[in-house]
Amino acid sequence: MKRLPRRLAHGEEATLVEHLGELRTRLVISIGSVVAAFAVAFGFQERILEWLSRPLPDDKTLITLGVTEPFFTAVKVSLYAALAVALPILLYQLWSFLAPAFEEHTQRVVSVFVLLGTGLFAGGAAFAYFVLLPRALGFLTDFNSQFYDIEIRASYYYGFVTMVVLGMGLVFEMPIFMLALVRLRVVTAAQLRRNWRMGVFLVVLVAVLLPTVDPVSLAFEVVPMLALYGLSVLLATLMEKRWERAYEGSLAES
Repeated sequence: MKRLPRRLAHGEEATLVEHLGELRTRLVISIGSVVAAFAVAFGFQERILEWLSRPLPDDKTLITLGVTEPFFTAVKVSLYAALAVALPILLYQLWSFLAPAFEEHTQRVVSVFVLLGTGLFAGGAAFAYFVLLPRALGFLTDFNSQFYDIEIRASYYYGFVTMVVLGMGLVFEMPIFMLALVRLRVVTAAQLRRNWRMGVFLVVLVAVLLPTVDPVSLAFEVVPMLALYGLSVLLATLMEKRWERAYEGSLAES
C-alpha cells in the first residue's frame, strides 16, 4: 500500500520531483491495469466475439481474408474490451492526479457526476447493443442484396460494432456533461434554453458523425439524443435553481 500514490490535498505543495514520481506511478498503475484486463479478455475472447456477433442477422456469417486476420481480430477486440474494463481505473488515476488543482467542493461535484455518468454510459451501450445495432445491421447487410453477394469481413464488423457501442455510451453522457457545465457555472440554463436551435443542430451533427450513417439507424440515434438533450436542459433549469438557493443559504449562514 505504501507504493500506491497518495492524492495530494487542495493547495498542498509538492516539488517537481514528487509530481513526476506520482505521475510515473499512476502511469504504471494505468498501464498495468490495461495489461491485466487484456490478459483476462484474451482468455475469454471467444465468448466476447460470440457476444458481439449476436446482433448480426442469422443468415449472415463473418469471413476473414488473411492468414493473420483471425488472430489480430481477436487481439483488437480483446484490447477494446480491456480498455472498457480498465476505464474506471484509468479515469480514477487521471482524476486523482488533477484533483488537487480544484477546490474540495468542486472535487465532490465532479465525483458525483462521474458516478452518474458511469450508469448513463452503461445505458447508452446497452441501447446501442440491444436496440440500435440489430436494426442497423439488418438494414445495412441486406441493402441492394439483389445486386451483391454480400460477405462481411470480421475485422471490419467488430470494429464497427465496437465503435457504435462506445459512441452511444459517450452520447448518453450528455445530461451529465451539461449539468456539470451549469453546476460549475461555465454556462447557465437560460443560455441553454436561448440557444436550443444550435443545440439541436449539434445533436443531429453528432448523430451523423457516428459510424451508423444509414437512415434507419440515424433515426434511432437522433430521437433518443434529442430526448436526452431536452431532458438535460430541463434538469439544468431545475437543478440550477436548487443550487442557487443552496449557495445563497450558505452565504447567509456565513
